[in-house]
Amino acid sequence: MSAGPHGAAFSGRVGWGESPALVVIDMVRAYTEQGGPFLLPEPAPAIAATAELVDAARSAGRPVCWTAVKYAAGMADGGLFARKVPALAAFAEDAEGDWGAIAAPLRPRRGEPVVVKQYASAFFGTSLASTLHALGVDTVVLAGFSTSGCVRASATDALCHGLRPQVVRQGCADRSPQLHEANLADLDAKYADVVELPDALAWLRDLPG
Repeated sequence: MSAGPHGAAFSGRVGWGESPALVVIDMVRAYTEQGGPFLLPEPAPAIAATAELVDAARSAGRPVCWTAVKYAAGMADGGLFARKVPALAAFAEDAEGDWGAIAAPLRPRRGEPVVVKQYASAFFGTSLASTLHALGVDTVVLAGFSTSGCVRASATDALCHGLRPQVVRQGCADRSPQLHEANLADLDAKYADVVELPDALAWLRDLPG
């Protein structure tokens, strides 16, 4: 096993448990549509990979959870995050463009939780951890936007909540390949296991449960 970017001290694996869920993080129009405030250069491959993950999870009866960002009109709940990233105002209730809508062709099914958040992590200030623990989930498969932001924060918090984070390399994207790969390498060394799409699909389909 490679020692990774930080040396042999950071070479462990959290591994897979017995009950995974898929969490799709902020795959919304702001990252995918022309004119979106956070438009990524190449979001399509990650969306396609995530669609495969969603299909695999649903076919195996695994929970699928989604996240989206939403703020009150006027951004009263934006806090210092909105001061640091003013473009987050695109997610306010009174903003134009519906940038917080899930990006096509992805679409949550009835009964799949859509967790609304105001900060980077899918877990901070939300019901996600409680929902997953109540469902008996022990492993979270993570895909979404962006690798260095909300995916990274969510993977780190998943570990803190006693869940095994599995970040799917092909299911995430960022503003450059360098940002994407550097953050995946760091996550894999410290906070999560970075896995390939075929492996994640196989685990979602074939684990007992």
